[in-house]
Amino acid sequence: MQRKLTVIVSADVVGYSSLMERDEAGTLTRLKTHRRDIFDPRIAAHGGRIVKLMGDGALVEFASVVSAVTCMNEIQQATEADRSAPDGDRIRYRVGITLGEVAVEFEDLGDHTVHNMERPIHVFALRGAGAMDSPAPASQDRSRVAICVLPFANMSGDPEQEYFSDGISEDIITDLCKVSSLWVAARNTAFTFKGKQVDAKDTARKLGVTHLLEGSVRKAGGRVRITAQLIEGATGGHVWAERYDRDLNDIFALQDEISQAIVAALKLRLLPEEKKAIEQRGTADPEAYKLYLMARQYSITGNLGSARRNEAIIRLCHRATDLDPRYARPWALMAAAQMSLRFHLGREGEDGMPAAERAVALDPNLAEAHSAMGRAFMQKRRYDEALREIEIALRLDPESYDANSAAGRWNYLNRRFDDAISYYEKAARLSDTEYMSAGLLVSCYKAVGDDAGARRAAKRALARTEAIVAQEPDNGSAMSYAVGALAALGEAERAKEWAQRALLLDPDNLNLRYNFACTLVIDLKDYDAALDLLEPVFAQLKVEAITWAKTDPDLDPIREHPRYKAMVAAAEARLGLP
Repeated sequence: MQRKLTVIVSADVVGYSSLMERDEAGTLTRLKTHRRDIFDPRIAAHGGRIVKLMGDGALVEFASVVSAVTCMNEIQQATEADRSAPDGDRIRYRVGITLGEVAVEFEDLGDHTVHNMERPIHVFALRGAGAMDSPAPASQDRSRVAICVLPFANMSGDPEQEYFSDGISEDIITDLCKVSSLWVAARNTAFTFKGKQVDAKDTARKLGVTHLLEGSVRKAGGRVRITAQLIEGATGGHVWAERYDRDLNDIFALQDEISQAIVAALKLRLLPEEKKAIEQRGTADPEAYKLYLMARQYSITGNLGSARRNEAIIRLCHRATDLDPRYARPWALMAAAQMSLRFHLGREGEDGMPAAERAVALDPNLAEAHSAMGRAFMQKRRYDEALREIEIALRLDPESYDANSAAGRWNYLNRRFDDAISYYEKAARLSDTEYMSAGLLVSCYKAVGDDAGARRAAKRALARTEAIVAQEPDNGSAMSYAVGALAALGEAERAKEWAQRALLLDPDNLNLRYNFACTLVIDLKDYDAALDLLEPVFAQLKVEAITWAKTDPDLDPIREHPRYKAMVAAAEARLGLP
């Protein structure tokens, strides 16, 4: 029988019997509402799986302790903030979390198309418990093996090569995640150690992993040197170490070799389908791969709020797809940048749909491709189709920043702010430089009346935007989120100073002007100044941005203002909207 290391959460309702005795119908109604609106969405957002529901209780499986603790903490906070019932009748959860080895009775067969059913059905097969169920060889029974891949150091002597060393690290993480008998720490967890001195034993203990992988990358001309060391967490000793000097054209074979060497050093069995999955790189062209990594680094370090960054991403992705038209990842990233130029900055050009469609057609298993399709459908106000694509993306990769960000946006547009909070929180955690989701969380928390949550989100958004602006002083979008964060923290004068500087440095940035107007409405209560800023913005916005403005809770206080209603009507007439 196969076993695996997993995190199990047991949760039940405090005082359930007393609640039922006082008000059976009301308690059941509140419990059902809580599960629908709070419990289930947050479990899904953090990659959890509900194993069993038992009246007032539930058993939930998570891949990591961090995800379980964070998820249950959010559920506790959301239930404490609920004011739909008197304090004594409020639904509160009592939670226990354990990390341990469990027996796997069922085999996950994935999604299958079923006759007369529109959507694929997730299928499981029951493993036989008798003589037909052969025991796994001892070498396979290594469920307790867990690893964290620390970011490889850039040894090229050129900070501009950081994108390459980061890309190698991330691809090794992706490869190892395909090994079913190995638990791998998520990218966002691993990258918190970037550039830091790490004590192997202490780090392994804190992360709950048995091994760490560290290394370095040196790229010069057409050559690359990669060193890698596998460290045993309990002792801090080296299990395996190797240095590779290769031609850059051999980079894909080299990555395969490194991943398979790690699996062998851990004495794990690599199944044939896992080996095949690792060797599927999306492209065989090393130059296209390098260009994609460069484009991805632009999106990771600065988000997609800068026109200059978006234009650079599009150029790099175009060049990558010129070299290899069947490379899905740059098509998906290009779509995201094209949509950002139109949505955030009001620029002319492609709306992202053709590039997203191409990405999905080339690689239906790429979460980022379905996320891009979901965003494209949202911009066309086709929300049911958008939701279907986003659900596919989340199923393919629950830890995808793109998928969680898109899910947050869908829920925000549909004014489901509690759900938007869950997805935006996860998106913000998945990227430690991300400021858009972090900034939008301020608005979400305010919309649900959670002032403490809004302050926490504002502090995080301010720290991230300040870091971006320190590197890129004219990034108007980042500055606009900083202004919103400062205002939410009560620093009105500093917010106004940032706003004045941003308008001087990036005067044509529509996203900047729109966000400033929101801050003037929701925090500073200066409605006339907000309307003055919005009037020229509404005269240029595209359909998707007008739709956002009509939903945005920050603008709710001025919805009935005659000037606001007039500018919305004029924008809809200009765009031919009903």
